[in-house]
Amino acid sequence: MASLSIPGVEDPDETGLSAPVCRTVTPDGDVLLLLPGDSAAARAAAHAQDDELTAVMEITDVAPVSVPHRIRGRAWVAGWLTPVPNGMRAEAALLLAERHPVGELLGLGEALQPDPAPGLAGRTAWMMLRLEVGEGAVDDLWGAESFEPDDFAAAAPDPLVAHEAELLQHLHVAHSDQVRGLCALLGDREQHCGLRDRAVPVGLDRFGLRVRFTDAEQRSFDARFDFPEPVRDVAELRRAMHQLFEAAGD
Repeated sequence: MASLSIPGVEDPDETGLSAPVCRTVTPDGDVLLLLPGDSAAARAAAHAQDDELTAVMEITDVAPVSVPHRIRGRAWVAGWLTPVPNGMRAEAALLLAERHPVGELLGLGEALQPDPAPGLAGRTAWMMLRLEVGEGAVDDLWGAESFEPDDFAAAAPDPLVAHEAELLQHLHVAHSDQVRGLCALLGDREQHCGLRDRAVPVGLDRFGLRVRFTDAEQRSFDARFDFPEPVRDVAELRRAMHQLFEAAGD
């Protein structure tokens, strides 16, 4: 989930309307956001017009499985916020719809409407904004690290992101013994792995699997099990998981 904040601008109703309804990244590395037209961020961006409006988007990575302490990490993207101009809204809407097929239901149709002429009353119910990235940072299991706009633009979506929740649930239900067996790869930490039903897969990407182990005294820790090489699809993931399970069983 994501939230948008602008230094010096507050949401007087504290309704959280500055949380983007949907978002995506352009090929140039800018972030497209769809927000309610009456949100604090949309009002501030419309008022600023061509002036640079500094903004920070905070992204919270929440595990798609039910476990205590579900937050897996956070990221911050800071830059300059502007409304998407009339002539660029159709292209922006297509990019948003690629990630959010129900985008029309989320206000894309209204956001495509041109702005009212100066001096005329009226405000669109939805607004598309563009965040030009200036800097960013990530804080997760591997530590905190900053990144540059070029790195952000060059990053590719993980090929498993659309299937992660389903795959994690499958691993937990159908392969819980094998997931618990990965303890054998942890060396000295194996004694703290706990019982079979206390090994829960909480993260999965092209690089590996993240499992949360909880011992009998309710102490938890997360362990990362890297694949031999990054996977590109579910078929390669299946082979990589078999390799992990076989390595733990040796």
